[in-house]
Amino acid sequence: MTTAFVNGRVLIDGRLDRGRAVLVDSGRIEAIVADAHVPAGADLIDLGGGMLVPGFIDTQVNGGGDRLFNDDLSVATIAAIGAAHRHFGTTGFLPTLISDDLDKVEAAIEATRAAIASGVPGVLGVHIEGPFLNEARKGIHDSSKFRPLGEKEIELLSRPTGGRTIVTLAPEEVPPGAIAQLTKAGVIVCAGHTNASADCIFAALKEGLRGFTHLFNAMSPLTSREPGVVGAALYDADSWCGLIVDGHHVDPVVLKLALRAAPLPRFMLVTDAMPSVGGRNATFLLNGETITISEGKCLNAAGTLAGSHLDMASAVRNCVELLDLSVGQAVSMASLHPAAFLGLGGDLGRIAPGQRANLVLLDDELQLRGSWIDGA
Repeated sequence: MTTAFVNGRVLIDGRLDRGRAVLVDSGRIEAIVADAHVPAGADLIDLGGGMLVPGFIDTQVNGGGDRLFNDDLSVATIAAIGAAHRHFGTTGFLPTLISDDLDKVEAAIEATRAAIASGVPGVLGVHIEGPFLNEARKGIHDSSKFRPLGEKEIELLSRPTGGRTIVTLAPEEVPPGAIAQLTKAGVIVCAGHTNASADCIFAALKEGLRGFTHLFNAMSPLTSREPGVVGAALYDADSWCGLIVDGHHVDPVVLKLALRAAPLPRFMLVTDAMPSVGGRNATFLLNGETITISEGKCLNAAGTLAGSHLDMASAVRNCVELLDLSVGQAVSMASLHPAAFLGLGGDLGRIAPGQRANLVLLDDELQLRGSWIDGA
């Protein structure tokens, strides 16, 4: 039976349109029609005047609902994390493994493959963040887990999951040709926790480097005589930059400067979320350290940021309130742009005929009022 989403404002190509109904059948958007043309007998969902927007896609989710992916690399953990973030509009996500031993990397890939095969809602693949990183930019990562990237590791990272695989690495720490090998195998390679020079990044981009993990954080900065990772990222015309817009990781003025320096479609929102998102506990353990939630930040005893306490709906609100973006622009950074980055633009990220019916309902304060994955 056709389901009709009616009595709302529908975000279509960046604009909120009134008087339009979205028809969904078999998990996909069948058509967008005038309210007067809703077919008789359709199952009506009254949006109550709210905003219907594409479901949010988060490519970096360490945890949620008091669960950390590193702690239990299982289908149940992936499902619990996805369910927690669903309350904040995330209808597609990649569980993210923070630097760990190679057997944990293998277990993370296998758990993701099993989660996708069993139909866990929203899971789009896996993000392996490390352990091929630079100790000088380790952030909260445990540098004792860092290791070289060799043929054995490339073979492991290239194993299919049924979804997308992102690998965050420091380009200066991997041998020439390794990024090209991973890219050829279908892996999406991002630079992060890196102290690379701009020239090193430009070489990596030629090999297939596709994105930058949490731009500005844990990477060499833009300076007057060395553009660093940040400068190279903003200069390149074809890669994507993930942004943590929580008001803590990056100053809003710096984010505004970045948005002026490069076209908006090159930026996507990520949360880098930790177990506290959608959970009840104010502390959690990471690599044996107690991480405490304080004033909206996840901090260890030394005051180092340890991921974030950010959800995707809040990130969208922050883009409007802190960065002066329109609702359409902010939502695109949470949906259209990450879908393009993942190569899933034909299925996700827009409200258009043929797209999967991954949808979010927001009120005028951009608070979540409902979410649907494949129409459910």
